[in-house]
Amino acid sequence: MSSAKFVYEGKEIDLPVITGSMGEVGVDISKLRSSTGAITMDLGYGNTGSCQSEIAFIDGEKGVLLYRGYPIEEMVGASFLDISYMLIYGQLPSQDQLTKFRKDLDRHQLIPENMKKILEGYPNTAHPMAILSSMVSSLSAYHPDTPEEVENNIVRLMAKLPTICAFSYKQSVGQPHIYPRSDLTFAGNFLHMMFATPCEPYQVDPVLEEALNMLLILHADHEQNCSTSTVRMVGSSGANLFASIAAGVCALWGPLHGGANQEVIEMLEMIQDDGANYQKYVDMAKDKKSGFRLFGFGHRVYKNFDPRARILKVQADKVLERLGINDPLLEIAQALEEVALKDSYFVERSLYPNVDFYSGIIYRAMGIPTNMFTVMFALGRLPGWIAQWRELHNESSKRICRPRQIYTGEPKRAFVPLDQR
Repeated sequence: MSSAKFVYEGKEIDLPVITGSMGEVGVDISKLRSSTGAITMDLGYGNTGSCQSEIAFIDGEKGVLLYRGYPIEEMVGASFLDISYMLIYGQLPSQDQLTKFRKDLDRHQLIPENMKKILEGYPNTAHPMAILSSMVSSLSAYHPDTPEEVENNIVRLMAKLPTICAFSYKQSVGQPHIYPRSDLTFAGNFLHMMFATPCEPYQVDPVLEEALNMLLILHADHEQNCSTSTVRMVGSSGANLFASIAAGVCALWGPLHGGANQEVIEMLEMIQDDGANYQKYVDMAKDKKSGFRLFGFGHRVYKNFDPRARILKVQADKVLERLGINDPLLEIAQALEEVALKDSYFVERSLYPNVDFYSGIIYRAMGIPTNMFTVMFALGRLPGWIAQWRELHNESSKRICRPRQIYTGEPKRAFVPLDQR
């Protein structure tokens, strides 16, 4: 095993170097503090590896995303349940395994009736992510937290989350809940629970079903992002699956993470309200002094084109053509897309439309309200969160996550009693 040398105050220590299966390199500093008394400082953990994982791999410079070694481009024609099984259990399922997985999910789609009373207690103005996080956490009160039930709880959560998501939407619009149907696909069933009503038949549009299935797959995992790291950190304390996933939902809620596609639509609304003059905002984005940036362009990890965005661009065009939508916001989005793909300022800086840009456009076209966008993200990310939690849970050498800090407060001083202040 190769090593790196660390020199501090005249003392030299060897730090092991770990090489991943795709050639990425990490310096193991786990013994640094005990050997030198020093720690590393890495704001936002952008250069810190918190775990070794077999689930997902990203090469931001080359625009590569792999799920357990499979390129994202080769998986989009599969079913979401096929990819979910592979992420959670580590291998592509056989037909028999996939059939059993589907039947197990079908059996657990309903939520306990008492939970519906909890759901109905929320006001119509409640944000769906607030409802989602609390309802997921509440599942731990209904299902035992024992070693024997871990695998069953994984199936229960995969099965019940679409129902919870759709019920929270129906709650917000004052419509009756639509129960799940086992004869539909995962994506088709969700669309039915979202948009069907008791007073008329609802037919799932195959183009929208395909688009949603693809969106869920593209969001299924993305390595150690904020919400995934949160799931693993909470899980490292020994917290159960439901509590850990609920924490991930809360982390995803933030506008810098799962709320990005919602910000895309809000940006388009702002441009529309300003006379639809998109060129004005393009010029502002180029001007560093303006303080304005276009949401949905460029990516923190991908320094080239987001591979998921390449796939979604085709799907977005297909959805818009199928629905024939005349939406001024989508027209602005298409104009911005054309600028970003051709303007040298954007091309030279790799500020291409990312997955949040296209997913926001598709969700809006499908009729999914803006405040549900992050819920849709959570629905897709669920199998990745579960896989990450399960991987941590099964590690024999796991330890609780406990980052260090550099204290910058007052030095030690004497406490002053109240009557002397």
